[in-house]
Formats: sequence, C-alpha cells, structure tokens
Amino acid sequence: MSYYHHSITLDYEKCRGCTNCIKSCPTEAIRVHGGKAKIIGERCIDCGECIRVCPYNAKIVVTDTLDKLSGFKYKIALPGPTFYAQFKEGENVENILEAFLGLGFDNVFEVALAEEIVSFMTRHYLITNKPKKPLISSYCPAILRLMQIKFPELLGQVSPFMTPREIAARLAKEEAVKREGIPYKDIGVFSISLCPARVTEMKQPMGIINSAVDGVINMSLVYKDILKQLTKNHKKEKNNNLQRATGTGMSWGYITGEAKALNYGSVLAVCGIHNVISLLEEIERGELKDVDFLELRACTGGCVGSPLSIQNLFVGRVRLKYLVEKYRTKTPYYQENEMLNFYQQNSFFSTETFRPRPVMILDDDVSKALLKMERLDKITNGLPGLDCGACGAPSCRALAEDIIRGLAVETDCIFKLRERVQILAEEVLDLARKIPPAMGDDSSKEKGRGK
Repeated sequence: MSYYHHSITLDYEKCRGCTNCIKSCPTEAIRVHGGKAKIIGERCIDCGECIRVCPYNAKIVVTDTLDKLSGFKYKIALPGPTFYAQFKEGENVENILEAFLGLGFDNVFEVALAEEIVSFMTRHYLITNKPKKPLISSYCPAILRLMQIKFPELLGQVSPFMTPREIAARLAKEEAVKREGIPYKDIGVFSISLCPARVTEMKQPMGIINSAVDGVINMSLVYKDILKQLTKNHKKEKNNNLQRATGTGMSWGYITGEAKALNYGSVLAVCGIHNVISLLEEIERGELKDVDFLELRACTGGCVGSPLSIQNLFVGRVRLKYLVEKYRTKTPYYQENEMLNFYQQNSFFSTETFRPRPVMILDDDVSKALLKMERLDKITNGLPGLDCGACGAPSCRALAEDIIRGLAVETDCIFKLRERVQILAEEVLDLARKIPPAMGDDSSKEKGRGK
C-alpha cells in the first residue's frame, strides 16, 4: 500500500466514538472501533468534513509553524484572497499584507495575482485547444483527490495548469532572485491557508513532482498577531506597494469567482463535496457535454466556507465581495502579453499525469479478487441495508468490505449480533431441557419392562 500524507489527524483523548464523522465522510475513510475513530489513509482526501461535524473537536489539522521560517534567509508569505475576508469590512488589503512584515516575513506575494494568470491561460486553452467538455478546474486539491478515488475516468478532463498557489510560489521566488540577488535555495515561501487539503498538496503535490511552497501555516496561528500589527500599521501609514491583485483574482475566494473570472463560454460552479459528487456522477453518465468549464469546490460557499475559517461563511463572503468591487477596476499587474508568454512557454503547465488512487484492492491475484468480490456481494445482501453506522462503518457495503479484508466480523452488525444471540439463547434453552441419562428418572422405564 502506498504512503499518503495527511494534515487531518485524530486527537484520541477527545474522541468519543460518536460516529458523526463516518456518516459525513464522502470517501468512507473513517471507521469507529473500540470507541475511537480511525482514519484510513488511502481513502482520506483531507476535505475537512469530519472537522465540521465532530462535536468534540477530535479532528485536528497539523500544519507548519512560524518556527520553520528560521530555515531560510529570505521569507515570503503567500496569503490567498480568503484570508482578507477574515478581517472587518473596509480593512485595507495593503495594511493586511504589510502586517506580515512584522511577523518575520521579508515580502508578501498575493495568490490572487496567480489566479488572474490562470484565468487568462484557461480561457486561451479553451479557445485554442477545444478540449473534451467539460474542462474541470484543478484548483481544489480535495476535489482532485476525490476524483482519484471515486471518478478516476474523469481525471483526463482536469485543467492542465498548476494551482495558483504553486504558480504564486514560483513567481515570488523568481522575483526575489532578480530583485534581491538571493540564491533560489535560500528563499522560503509559506502559504497562509485555511484549507487542510493545501497542506497535503504541498507534501504530496498532484500534477508536479516537487512543490515550490516550502511550508503551509494555518491562518489561526498568525491571525491574532496580524490584528496586532494592523493596529500599529494604522498609525504608521506605511505603503510598500504590496497590494497588486485586482478584484478578478480576489473573486476566486468564493464560489462562482473562478467561473466568472474565466469570462468565456458556458460555465458551471458547484460547491459542497456531496453536491460535487452528484454532479460528477452525471458527467460519468455522459451528461453536461454542453458545458465548457466546471468550477468545483469541496467547501460550501467556496474557500470562504473552509472548516478552518474564523469568520462565518456568509460574513466572509460579503467582506470579500466588498474587496472584489473595490479592486475590480485596478490595473492588472501582469499584462496580457506577459500572461500569453507564460502560456506559450509552458511555464505553468502540469508536468505529471493525474493518476487514480487504488483504494479497494481485495487481492493482488485477479482470480482471488473476483471470488472475494462475489463473497462481498453475498455478505452485503445478507446485511440489513440500513446503513445505520452502529457497526463503526459508514454503510453495510463498507462493513462487508471490511469483513472481506479481515478488519471486521459479521457480528459487528447489531442486527446480525442479535440474530446470533437469539440462536444461542434457543440452543441454550434446548440444552437445558435435555437431562443427561445419569441424572434422569428411570422408574417409568422399569415399570414399562415389568408389564
């Protein structure tokens, strides 16, 4: 079995085995045994749905800390547009970016700048290549991993470009090399993220071999310090011209933002992991061939609805929309001829093929696997089909799979257990009625022989 890095892990002390998580997981990656949840690495896509529904906060995200900055001579922060939505409406983006300089960073590069580049390149790609419809956004790492597991045949329709965060990291380093004369290896780029899947994206990137992002820092680790720095910056009125992105790139922070920024053809935007699954099932059936582009987000509302977001989804969306309108008419930092040059030089195209992830290999031997599949179907048909989750698996089918793989037994099902107990009880009663010959009353037999 391959190793899969995951940012989401379990706090065993807090877990109460409530089974809420197993019911919400879109890839059936969680089981509950012995009163504790267990995350199956090969199935987990780090979407964060388990974080949302856990009433005990037992699902946690492990990210890098600011201590990692000490490993580089020149440090650059990569905040995405969703980060801006965590602050009060009217807060100047320049001040927010400036605040990072007070936390030990030497510079800041907006991910929204790279999102503008991807919008341009995707539009140009659709016009000049006429790919199979619909073209699916490569932006959300949780969606890409979902497709690896549940919809591998659709991976060929994923956009061929690197994610904006990856592009931003590469551009930020290249700019620093030219401007500061610092060796590339001495420059550290750190993503400030609200997304657990982004951590996994850095550790095990898709579409490329190695990520240019050197660390992913949970926004909550820097949020309070940023607020303190904002108070200082308001008094100093400094301006380092850090804010360069337009509203087009910032709009990627909420659902429909990427689709509208594309400004081409027929587009569709869908958010919420379970809604996305329903849509991808339709595409599998050959539908939606008239749609040019799909914007898919695992979180409801888009990135502003992240499980790690500090602000309420709807408040964050309003605040971000305010900034999008404020910077909509700003002159783009990268002109069309520069972005066309990026495209023509294949600067930000994915270099690796998106490959399926094997998650239910019953046996390496095909003939044995087929026999196990037959047994799996038989066990599934023998289960009640209620998908109650009391067995610790999300569905009867999942329990049957666990039984085949030796991870569970049939009596983990409470209905099967009750049936077994009833049979045993009847057998015990039957045995209780039977008296051993040595203990029986033979007087009746003797009388019978006397006659």
